[in-house]
Amino acid sequence: MTHDIVQTSAADTLPPFDPATFWTQFHHDTVAIEGVRLHFVEGGSGTPILLLPGWPQSWYAWRYVMPLLAKAGRRVIALDPRGMGDSDRPASGYEMRTVAAELHGFVEALGLTANGPVDIVGHDMGTWIGYAHAAEWPGDVRRLALFDAALPGITSPPPAGIPSAETNVKTWHLAFNRLDDLPEILLQGRERELLTWLFRAKSTRPWTITPADLAEYVRVNAAPGATRAALSYQRHTLGPEGIAHSRARAERKLAMPVLAVGADAGVGAMLLDTMRLVAADVRGSVFAGCGHYMPEEAPRAVAEQIIRFMCK
Repeated sequence: MTHDIVQTSAADTLPPFDPATFWTQFHHDTVAIEGVRLHFVEGGSGTPILLLPGWPQSWYAWRYVMPLLAKAGRRVIALDPRGMGDSDRPASGYEMRTVAAELHGFVEALGLTANGPVDIVGHDMGTWIGYAHAAEWPGDVRRLALFDAALPGITSPPPAGIPSAETNVKTWHLAFNRLDDLPEILLQGRERELLTWLFRAKSTRPWTITPADLAEYVRVNAAPGATRAALSYQRHTLGPEGIAHSRARAERKLAMPVLAVGADAGVGAMLLDTMRLVAADVRGSVFAGCGHYMPEEAPRAVAEQIIRFMCK
């Protein structure tokens, strides 16, 4: 199927993150949902919009996009789902049904649907969560915007056999992270090395993640329980039960409008093609000249796509 191409460049980036300026507009907060403390960062006023990060990141992945959305007149909430960032890291509960129900509880606790359904944006694993939540709690969601991810059990898998070098760089971790125990043995204590490699290998503009940004991601990924939590998401979602649940969700097409945007050095048009299978009203594009970490590599273009879509 056809899709729009959005050409991105260094002009779509922003100057390095300035905490002094950012924290005049935004603040940290937490809320407990069924005993699990969820951390989020909030700022701005107006109609709420909820941002969900992916692996191996946190709310911080949205730091460049958040002020642009607030400037457009939105109340912006960037959440650390369970196991991510500075939220609690319980030993279990990383299957999408549980995480989606917890997100529903979060939306209710903050009153985000007091005046109607809320707009939700996801990237990477945040796309998994955003889709599962929209499928399980459709009354919560007005519009859903998703960035650069495949949906396990729905997106067509790569061809069998030895993957190409390009495919291997993008997908090696999906099989590795499902192994019992070995990822913990090899990754714990080497978070800086892993993240340095990921941000270099999967980005076309790796300089947009500065040494200070890397240090923040290392901090949250090196916290007790963080590695196990991240792996638990992937073990559940990519396992037989998770795949079965995902395929069951796909039988009920989403009715709300969906925006699906991939990066040409990421999943490309795969996300858009996938969402056309599971939603009735889908539009989207592919960012040319952009890697997987879209909210950091092209925040202006990401914000523009979100604002244009959510204002319709």
